[in-house]
Order: sequence, then C-alpha cells, then structure tokens
Amino acid sequence: MMKASASRPELLAAGAATVTVVLWASAFVSIRSAGASYAPGALALGRLLAGALTLGIFCLVRREGWPPRAAWPGITISGLLWFGFYMVALNWGEQQVDAGTAALVINIGPVLVALLASRLLGDPMPPRLLAGMAVSFAGAVTVGLSMYSGGGSSLLGVVLCLLAAVGYASGVVAQKPALGRASALQVTTFGCLVGAVACLPFAGQLVSDAADAPLSATLNMVYLGVFPTALAFTTWAYALARTTASRMGATTYAVPALVVLMSWLALGEVPGLLTLAGGALCLAGVAVSRSRTRAATPEAVPPAPRPERASDSA
Repeated sequence: MMKASASRPELLAAGAATVTVVLWASAFVSIRSAGASYAPGALALGRLLAGALTLGIFCLVRREGWPPRAAWPGITISGLLWFGFYMVALNWGEQQVDAGTAALVINIGPVLVALLASRLLGDPMPPRLLAGMAVSFAGAVTVGLSMYSGGGSSLLGVVLCLLAAVGYASGVVAQKPALGRASALQVTTFGCLVGAVACLPFAGQLVSDAADAPLSATLNMVYLGVFPTALAFTTWAYALARTTASRMGATTYAVPALVVLMSWLALGEVPGLLTLAGGALCLAGVAVSRSRTRAATPEAVPPAPRPERASDSA
C-alpha cells in the first residue's frame, strides 16, 4: 500500500508532463497557420490574452487568491522572459528561418535549463539524465538537418531562435522556486498576465491583423491560448513542482518527434527516414533521462557467528 501511494504523485506528474509535450507539439502546427496572417507580436499577445482569460475563469471557479509575495519574483521573471519574450522571439524567428534551423537552435533550451538549474537551483545531474539529454539532442540535430532546406536561414532568424531558447530556459529556472510558494494554477495564471501586459504594445497590430485575418487563423490563435498556453503551461507547472527543472527540460525533447508526426497527419508532410530516425532518438533519450536507477538488491548478509558457549569450547 505504501509503495502504491508513493508512486501516485509520480504517475500524475508524468501524465501532466505528457499532456504538456503533446499540446506544445501541436502549437508548432498552429503557429505555422496563424503566423501567415498575424505578426509575431500580435500573435503572441492574442495567444496570451486568450490564455489569461481561460486561466482567470479557472482561478475564479477554484477561488484561487493572489500568489504570496514571495512567489512574485519568479512569476514576474518567468512571465516576462517565457510567456512574453520567448513567444515573440520564437514567432519572429520562425518567419526568418526554415523549420529545421529553428528546431536545431530552439533545442539548445533544455541543455541551458539543465546548466542553469544545476548552477542556480542545485539540481542533481545524474548520469542517466546526461546520457538521455545527449541522445535526445542528437535526435533533435538529426531532425533539424533532415528538415533543413538550404539557403532559407538568416542570421537574424538564428539569433532570434537562440534568444528564444535563452528566454525559455531562464523562465523555467525562475518559475521553479515560485512553485514552492504558490499553486501551479496561480503561477501560470499570473505569469501569463505578466506576459500579456508586456506584449500590450502590439495591441494596435493585433486589432489590425484580426480585421484582415481569415477565421481559421484567428481560431488557431485562440487554440494556442486555450490549450498550448492555459492548459499546457499549467500541467507543466504541476509537473515541474514535483520534479527537477533539468528532468522537465529533458522531457521537452519529445516535442520534435511529435511535431514530425503531427505535421505528417495534419499537413500531409511525409517525413523521410532520417527525420523518423531523429524522432526515434528524441523519444529514446527522453525515456532514458526520465528513467530511474533500480535500487540495488541488498546482498545476503552472512549470519553472525553464534557466540561460543563454555560447554562448546570444552
């Protein structure tokens, strides 16, 4: 009974992480659709407003109050860097470079998460985590190279994707301490609000783009706000509160593999063998990084020698 109850939180955290990864992978497909009609800043603001509205409703229903003062530094930093800066930089960067280059550069993020978390949060770096991240990164590089179209990249786009990766990593590390002081829903809701406020300078552009955008693009923007933002960031925070930032960062290496699969199913983009092999490596690395070393079976201890009695020594 004790063993089953102890594993339940781990199973819930793993389930939450799975929801996050699947929804974040779907976001790349929606961004490609909405990004054709919305400018990077406008798309980020529209997504964050839809997410903040959804999260606000949940907070009212659950009667979640304001986060404690001690949680606000982490909420503010993650809101500015991850919800705000990251989304704008990623949207802009993906308009400048091909998908393969973007995948290569963005996937530096989990490595940066592990390094920053080890340095600033004292996260352990067990060999299985390092090995899994190495395998997954090799898979991400393989996916990126297989998707690279040649000549479609610009220095600006590469720099933007790199800055997005830095913003993502910094936001994750800042969010982790806040989750020790506030609930996952509070941290996500107010982080999303901070990001939306930071993106308010794009409000005029959002109104202009929305007037001309087709309904499908606007629906994709709303989808991005409700599911990959409101739901997925909350399940991410729930899982992050129950494990290390390094392990959660490594989990996101499953995203490229799922993006390949979703692009195949939704957009008819048939992946090549090299792309499939890279996706398989990404998933294998995640499995290794999240596995735990089995507890060593205690060796049989030889029985203690029976005390010698006086009658025995005679």
